Amino acid sequence: MSEYSIRQVFEKDGILASHIAGYHERTQQLEMALAIADAIEHNTQLVAEAGTGTGKTFAYLVPALLTGGKVIISTGTKNLQDQLFSRDLPNVRDALKVPVTVAMLKGRSNYVCHYHLERAANEGRFLAKDDAKYVHVIKAFAENSKTGDKSELNSVPESATIWANVTSTRDNCLGGDCNFYKECFVMEARKQALAADVVVVNHHLFFADVMLRDEGVAELLPSANTVIFDEAHQLPEVAGLFFGEDISTSQLMELARDCTAAHLSLAKDCVQLGEVIPVLEKACKDFRLIFSYEGSRMPVQKALALKNFEPTFEHMQSQLQALAQVLETQAARDPLLEKCWQRSMALYDLLSRWHAAENNNLVRWVEVFTQSVQLHATPLSVAEGFGKQLSAQPRAWIFTSATLAVKNDFSHYLAQMGLQDAATASWQSPFNYQEQALFYVPPDMPDPNHPSYTACVAAAALPVLQASGGRAFVLSTSLRAMREIHALLKDAFAENGIESPLLLQGDTSRTELLDRFRKLGNAVLVGSQSFWEGVDVRGEALSVVIIDKLPFAPPDDPVLSARVDKLNAEGKNAFMEYQLPYSVITLKQGAGRLIRDEDDRGVLMICDPRLITKAYGKRIWQSLPPFKRTRVLSDVQAFFANDLD
Repeated sequence: MSEYSIRQVFEKDGILASHIAGYHERTQQLEMALAIADAIEHNTQLVAEAGTGTGKTFAYLVPALLTGGKVIISTGTKNLQDQLFSRDLPNVRDALKVPVTVAMLKGRSNYVCHYHLERAANEGRFLAKDDAKYVHVIKAFAENSKTGDKSELNSVPESATIWANVTSTRDNCLGGDCNFYKECFVMEARKQALAADVVVVNHHLFFADVMLRDEGVAELLPSANTVIFDEAHQLPEVAGLFFGEDISTSQLMELARDCTAAHLSLAKDCVQLGEVIPVLEKACKDFRLIFSYEGSRMPVQKALALKNFEPTFEHMQSQLQALAQVLETQAARDPLLEKCWQRSMALYDLLSRWHAAENNNLVRWVEVFTQSVQLHATPLSVAEGFGKQLSAQPRAWIFTSATLAVKNDFSHYLAQMGLQDAATASWQSPFNYQEQALFYVPPDMPDPNHPSYTACVAAAALPVLQASGGRAFVLSTSLRAMREIHALLKDAFAENGIESPLLLQGDTSRTELLDRFRKLGNAVLVGSQSFWEGVDVRGEALSVVIIDKLPFAPPDDPVLSARVDKLNAEGKNAFMEYQLPYSVITLKQGAGRLIRDEDDRGVLMICDPRLITKAYGKRIWQSLPPFKRTRVLSDVQAFFANDLD
């Protein structure tokens, strides 16, 4: 793979230009492709930041496909995974005319399981009325589908409760003991992936499989010459989920559900089994009830101090042990009963380890949901664990995203991921931000901790939204602020006769909200974390992005607190080395929603006065694209008035 051949692909009248509609030559894209080709050729690590519009997907696909070795591409989301597999990879492969085989591998919950589908259809016990109808639709799909991938079945909503009954988990898969093993969609997907030259996975699957030694990516890695992580800024958080240990009451409830099914179909004569299952279910529900509200994340000390935590936890644990003891007496009767017994023991061990807290490198904390409680043990750092993967055998590792550095400094990301030997490179967006966009920080805003702050955000946003005629995302750093801003804007719109439709995250699915936003053309969408990244709205429909405050991780976040304490104890400046880089990378993602195309125009408004009043503020805005900046509202109004002329 020569530099000359790479240049031929990307040049103005080159291979991509002649095969792909709308392709534009970009110097940044070519330079990035050459850097990736070099890393692949020499089996090195490269951390590459590429601004919006660089065309990073083609920049890594071309050298990856021209090398001839096995390549694993891991993406941040299943949507991007589908786009790569269905659109980008076939387009580039056809343009290059290379005989490369491609496969996509998802987590097992994405594939219909013949065994669980059969059982669900026969037993007919469903959580929702529509499930009885859906199970027949899924059955017909499974009989005719080559992949069993549920994303191909649009007539059953992704949120339908039936999916939990007709897919398998790592816990309840029977493996080689299953009667449907030869027809298994998961095994077929893995077989295809092992044989393919290029395999597309997502970050969650990559780490789940590699860390848990499931037979997916763990089998693929030894033969891979190159691993490419797209949206690599998400890796530290995703890796943390899998280098730690978590257990949820929902896992115990799922075990109880599967035990009930096994009891009714395989061991009806075991009266004791029918008695212990509901006792465990009640114990799980009682444990959830000691936490008064959902959506909270608390350190273990706060959880342990709650009234009745210890006795309720111990009761739940002892009931799980009682179930395991009964299951042991029935395990020899059927593989399903044996699997339930193994799961009960594994879950008991997880509960015991979480409570005993024997590993000082793990931060214990609790997350409360509407129906369940999740007990987390998260590593203070993933650097050591991930570093072992990097040094396992020679191969190229590519990490790319639009947001990895703080003012071209990658040290925060490199330290997080244990990338001691990685080269770094950065390419600015080809967009003309000076002409296309304006960055506005409103004057006279109170401190973000002031009780009136959110009301001031809504008040400052109103004239901007009037000037733009809607066409805006209003992004908040918390769900509470999101709901308050939405309520304030709703009243203000009514008072001022503003007719822009007002949409709120959570009213319907993200996909549906985005479709409505695009079609309406003048809407204002108030959202939180879901809309900070992975959202692409091109054209005039999105002409304003308003951000309420700098996205520092909440100070009461238990993992953040522990990491800050550790860094400070080591004599480091936790704010500058950890909290500020986290905020900058998240802010760059939110700001990146605005300009998505060469013809886009818009205003980025960040309400937080700390951008101006704090010494670190300059470091933050210098990390953003080179917008023209203002603090004067009339400049914003003139910007949109010029658009209308």
